[in-house]
Amino acid sequence: MSRRMVLILAVTCAVAVGNIYFPQAIGPLVAAGLHVSPDSAAAVVTATQAGYTAGMVLLVPLGDRLPHRSFLVVLLSLTGLALLAAGCAPALPALIAASTLVGLTTVGAQIVGPLAAGLVAADRQGAVIGTLLSGSTGGMLLARTFSGTLGEWLGWRAPYLVAAVLALLLATVLAFAVPTTPPSSRQPYTALLAEPLRLLRTEPDLRRSCFYQATVFAGFSAIWTCLALLLAGPAYGLGAQAVGMIALVGAVTMVCTPLAGRLVDRYGPDPVNLVCMLGVLVSAAILTIGARGGTLGLAALTLGTLLLDTAMQSGMVANQVRVYALRTDARSRLNTAYMTCAYLGGSAGSWLGIHVWSKAGWWGVCVLVALLAALALARHLRALYKFEGSPARTRVANADGRGHRPDAGGSDQASYGASVTRPRRRLTRRGHGGHATGAAQAPRAG
Repeated sequence: MSRRMVLILAVTCAVAVGNIYFPQAIGPLVAAGLHVSPDSAAAVVTATQAGYTAGMVLLVPLGDRLPHRSFLVVLLSLTGLALLAAGCAPALPALIAASTLVGLTTVGAQIVGPLAAGLVAADRQGAVIGTLLSGSTGGMLLARTFSGTLGEWLGWRAPYLVAAVLALLLATVLAFAVPTTPPSSRQPYTALLAEPLRLLRTEPDLRRSCFYQATVFAGFSAIWTCLALLLAGPAYGLGAQAVGMIALVGAVTMVCTPLAGRLVDRYGPDPVNLVCMLGVLVSAAILTIGARGGTLGLAALTLGTLLLDTAMQSGMVANQVRVYALRTDARSRLNTAYMTCAYLGGSAGSWLGIHVWSKAGWWGVCVLVALLAALALARHLRALYKFEGSPARTRVANADGRGHRPDAGGSDQASYGASVTRPRRRLTRRGHGGHATGAAQAPRAG
């Protein structure tokens, strides 16, 4: 896949993800423009997020049933039309309905990942997925600034109308730029909807990847949910603008995730996951200093959140490479299961963070993050020990000469390198008379 194609797909991720986040910055403008209370206007953000959750469950599995190009074009076109309807909404109920449709259809980033994994060589999947995640991060960070600034200049409708034009233009570009890919499944829609749950039951590597991301993302959400409370409290006395400035530091992850992807390509997902979990533990320790306030505390918060963001995003790259390698014919359904678990983990983390904050303050929230990271680390070390310690697992040489082992079920263990889909050399043993015996171990499809 060319760099131009990677760039186009990264922009697609940025636009799709940005549509979820830009309404957060214009809530007061919506309230003033439609003459409703700020609490009522906040329902627009809730509707967008609820629609996005429904889209992940109801639409993303169709990525295995429909050609990716036409599916992406239809999704972006529907998103553009829904954004136009939102920008022209005469009253709050119509805006809420249109926002729900925006969230439902703006799931393009979850279709782009499986598409890119199928277009790129196995030893470049990590780098490409890292670049796509950079696009998603950029969309998340820039969308709030874009909508807030444009809304102040031209009113709350302007961000919706500009986002609509961007979505429709991108749909036109994708119609010509994305190559045609045949669907990987012919299952009926109802079977596709049930498949993510079945995959969670049958794929151990999917379950542990979901557990890793859910726990780390829960800690991430707990920190960012409570950070505004800490900065507004007596230790700092700052406003929401300070949270925004610290959040902008997270833009560094746009550079880190492609690097993490290249490390995954070289060493495999498991070592990267290990470093990321340790990074979350270190970030929790640094963030505790933030309770002291002052310049030192603010510096600790900045450094700690930067390390936490980098570890969470880099771990996501490693997890997605592992997940996409499990079944080439079910990548969209695998992604549905993975992203749903991650999203549920983040929601639970926000809820836990608020409750811990009310009882133990910032120290308690940092301890919560450390405990969540420790759970993920313990699960990871147990998986590695089980993998290394079993005498039934035989070391097999990859075609490129790097070590690789099959897992307990005989399937490829993607965590030992993104090259799991490459053909492997014949495993032989010498019998009596020096003749080679044994059969080639064919890699599992995907």
